[in-house]
Amino acid sequence: MNKSNDQRRKFLKKSALAGLFLGMSGIVKGKDPSDTYLQDLQVKFTANKSVIGLKIAPIKQVKVGIIGVGMRGSGLMGQVNALCNIGKAKITAICDIREQQVTKALEYLKKNGKQKPATYHGKEDAWKELARRDDIDLIIIATPWEYHVPMSLYAMDQGKHVGVEVPAALTVEDCWKLVDKAEEKQLNCIMLENVCYGNEELWVLNMVQNEVFGTLTYAEAAYIHDLRGYFFKHYYNDWRVRQHIKNDGNLYPTHGLGPVAQYLGVNRGDHFQHMVSMSSCEAGLTELASTLDKDHEFHNHKDYAHGDMNNSLIKTGKGRTILLQHDVITPRPYNRINALAGTRAYHEGYPSRLSLLGKGHGFLSKEEYGEYRKKFTHPLWTKLADEAKKHGGHGGMDFIMIYRLIDCFNNGWPLDMDVYDAAAWSAVTPLSKLSIELGNVPVKFPDFTRGRWKEARKLGVEAYL
Repeated sequence: MNKSNDQRRKFLKKSALAGLFLGMSGIVKGKDPSDTYLQDLQVKFTANKSVIGLKIAPIKQVKVGIIGVGMRGSGLMGQVNALCNIGKAKITAICDIREQQVTKALEYLKKNGKQKPATYHGKEDAWKELARRDDIDLIIIATPWEYHVPMSLYAMDQGKHVGVEVPAALTVEDCWKLVDKAEEKQLNCIMLENVCYGNEELWVLNMVQNEVFGTLTYAEAAYIHDLRGYFFKHYYNDWRVRQHIKNDGNLYPTHGLGPVAQYLGVNRGDHFQHMVSMSSCEAGLTELASTLDKDHEFHNHKDYAHGDMNNSLIKTGKGRTILLQHDVITPRPYNRINALAGTRAYHEGYPSRLSLLGKGHGFLSKEEYGEYRKKFTHPLWTKLADEAKKHGGHGGMDFIMIYRLIDCFNNGWPLDMDVYDAAAWSAVTPLSKLSIELGNVPVKFPDFTRGRWKEARKLGVEAYL
């Protein structure tokens, strides 16, 4: 490494670490000559009360406002509507900047129930009018990523609980803002990670709780999804491709990571300690952009920050490791991997397979696998399988998620996930970006729980067992 490059790298380290993140007590700790670094992110102390295990008075009929009724929001609205039809919820208001989306949503509600929500559209800040209503308990936010934090903060300032789509935040500073606001207002701010409610994922979680796996040692997770057919056609204002132009790293970690974090008890006896990240070269979007019409904004665009494949490796406080992948541009079959290893069992998804200590060197036979699947099917899926099939949503997991969310509010139970999970899982994106910018060095996770991750506690959905 020549002197000018070395000076540039040191400057980048200092400026990135000093300027991008909140709650930092130092700039860089280095171990020359290996040139590996850990970002020293201190715990932020506060006088606010934690919202771990937050309980509220039961709400017999949860009044819901929905911001964003486009691709994702319309699906969530449909799941909420299913619960409205049995009296568990009410859709009070909906909002989308596009009037046509609001019109489509109203048409759906008219055909599928009795909901007649107030509507907001057209203005950039129309969503604020929805948030200020006094007849809403919960606001669901399903908008492009950059709006998640300002909308969530404003909603909580209006006294509303928040269910925000993934990722909850794009910077560590914004992760802290969500945590601080939820604690200040003593409100729920849950990230709507639907995959945590998948049939396979809850089955694996049930086996973990029943010690089928023994001592857990490592896991693999991913979001591998060929989105080339969507990038330049379906997203509002091409917001997703703009993220790939601006940012490298793991831009969408939580579908694979959320369930794995729950298997490992992250924030409930273990925690993400540090991670290292690297990306491949970029080729897919450049080639795709060359096929666009000449009058398209991104015709022949070549300046993409994001590589085609990102690999990140997370180390937990208990010494477990998680390999996390992100690839939305190559023709790989859809895969979240969902691999979990313990001293007595190993599971791998896509397709789902299970191997057990003492059962040979391969995966279980179809018959043996079926026995475990039947024995450890999660009670939520046993109870709601028919409804999940009827209402759908990624194989029914969306319905299970919304049902469980509303049911917790109905009964005054703590939610299965909390703002600390939202922050820890979302922080992967900015930390992976930083690791890459600094030459693929390890960076440390903040402690959003302020030390309470050490408390072994069950998820509500585990207590359901």
